[in-house]
Amino acid sequence: MKKFNLLFLGIIFLVFLTACSGEEASTSEEENKTDDKAVEDVKLVLNWFPKAQHGGAYAAQEDGIFEENGLNVTIEPGGPQVSSVQMIASGSAEFGLAHADQLVIAKNQGIDLVAVAAVMQGSPQVFMFHKGHGIKDFTDLNRRKVYVQPGITYWDFLKSKYDLSKVEELTYNGQHTNFVNEKDSVTQAFATSEPFFLEKEGIETETKLIAEAGYDPYNVVLFVTKEYLEKNEATVQNFVTSFVEGWNSYKTSSNSINKVIQNDNPDIALDALAFETESQEDFVYGKDASEHGVGYMTEERWATLIQQLHDLDLLEKPFEANEIFTTKYLPEK
Repeated sequence: MKKFNLLFLGIIFLVFLTACSGEEASTSEEENKTDDKAVEDVKLVLNWFPKAQHGGAYAAQEDGIFEENGLNVTIEPGGPQVSSVQMIASGSAEFGLAHADQLVIAKNQGIDLVAVAAVMQGSPQVFMFHKGHGIKDFTDLNRRKVYVQPGITYWDFLKSKYDLSKVEELTYNGQHTNFVNEKDSVTQAFATSEPFFLEKEGIETETKLIAEAGYDPYNVVLFVTKEYLEKNEATVQNFVTSFVEGWNSYKTSSNSINKVIQNDNPDIALDALAFETESQEDFVYGKDASEHGVGYMTEERWATLIQQLHDLDLLEKPFEANEIFTTKYLPEK
């Protein structure tokens, strides 16, 4: 009888252990499911192939900052055949990078976008000259060959502000062969890239910022659609927080992050990425960002751009600046 009682108690004990084990497993599974739900998948579309101008996004991904804020971010390269504006507008991705004037023009076309952070406080777009053949004023472009992309907004602005009727305007095709062979010619460029590439070929150049003429839109702007923002404020907040923290991290970790960028874009050399990192530093961390932090934007700057584009007949009518940007999600410095 005693043996039967002991056997019965043993069976009850085993059943109890099994139940507890099952409950723990079930609890563990539920916790995992909760964890899975806490991590949200989102996509960021770049404005071009991966470069140092995307360093903050790559730092946020590589350093686990996105993940810490509950995001699993896929970074998709841009390029000449990729429109970040169209992809975000169509819902193919949640976040995009583009220049401020592109966002304003898109709004005029009925695409309601909202800028939530600006990577660069100004535009690094320049005119590039052979060393010793530079200009003091934009009117000095007259009687020169100027290679410029047809329809580029700042060229329309310059022609509206200055008499450039004696410029020999030629189409910029991304190559500098003709420019190299013509000492008095001028070509569009970015201060953060082309001067470096030509210097490697033994060609010394000088540059003049387009911004000196008064046209200076924010460059590489993080944006979402207005509809997505209204429905996903917490996600936008987490992304912007991570994005800005990534840029702050990139300032001291660019050497390692640039290797990650190069892995995604093998066509760009590490020394070119290093040059871009150095030459863009004041655009990213200087100007208003030095006081207010990375990503900062002002209503005045956006209002000025909107009015400039309207004056160029690129907008049907101007609109209020606060309709296209917000600093609500930027961390306080």
